[in-house]
Amino acid sequence: MSNIKLFESKQIRSVWNEEDQKWYFVVEDVVFVLTDSKDPKQYVKKMRQRDEELAKGWVQIVPTLWVETAGGKQRMGCADAKGLLRIIQSIPSSKAEPFKQWLAQVGSDRLDEIENPELATQRTRELYKLKGYPDDWIEKRMRSIAIREELTEEWKNRGVKQQVEYAILTSEISKATFGLTPSEYKKVKGLKSQNLRDHMTDLELIFSMLGEASTTKVTRAKNAKGFIDNKAAAQIGGKIAGNALKELEKESGEKIITSENFLPQQEKLKNLNK
Repeated sequence: MSNIKLFESKQIRSVWNEEDQKWYFVVEDVVFVLTDSKDPKQYVKKMRQRDEELAKGWVQIVPTLWVETAGGKQRMGCADAKGLLRIIQSIPSSKAEPFKQWLAQVGSDRLDEIENPELATQRTRELYKLKGYPDDWIEKRMRSIAIREELTEEWKNRGVKQQVEYAILTSEISKATFGLTPSEYKKVKGLKSQNLRDHMTDLELIFSMLGEASTTKVTRAKNAKGFIDNKAAAQIGGKIAGNALKELEKESGEKIITSENFLPQQEKLKNLNK
């Protein structure tokens, strides 16, 4: 999405939506850089007439949000990453072709991963390496992903079905382990849409894993069923990790939770200037 946000050095305005914790991009800006249209509004109108399916879901795909402009804040049609990629599919322009090719490749990769799940693990490792993460951190992160998957599978088998319930249980483990919810933890590290665990230090990852691995053990030992039982198990599992964290801090004299993250330097400077 960073390639879309700054395409051929033409800035595409974006706005952070606190309500659903996502970046949204001004649709007219995207249309302008991908088509060179002198009248993006008219282009969007014709595009909706041409693509009936896109037109049907336009209100859901393109909400109007307040955006900073040269003349002050204005309400403009914006789309998140998913909506934006759907719109790009309907733009018959050579400039849009690289993004369409990328979408096709992503789809192909996902089908390959369904046939061979090990490919997903390999690609994840490669992605972290390309981002500059050290090998020893990558191994911990991969292990944390496996532990997380084992826990969520356990929850699924024990009657936790809704996504909001997964989020609440995860928050309970985090609060008991670190004294912070995931959203509070993100603020400590200066993050927005980024994955929190991708910005944890080695020790933060280790205690995160301990909290979730302990929760899996407690869940099985207590034969937890349904959301309420699993919430209690999550609190116990998180407390086990939290007690270990406090003990290490006491003996080492150092705090485990840190504002350190893996954001690119330009992002860190941007956050400091806000």
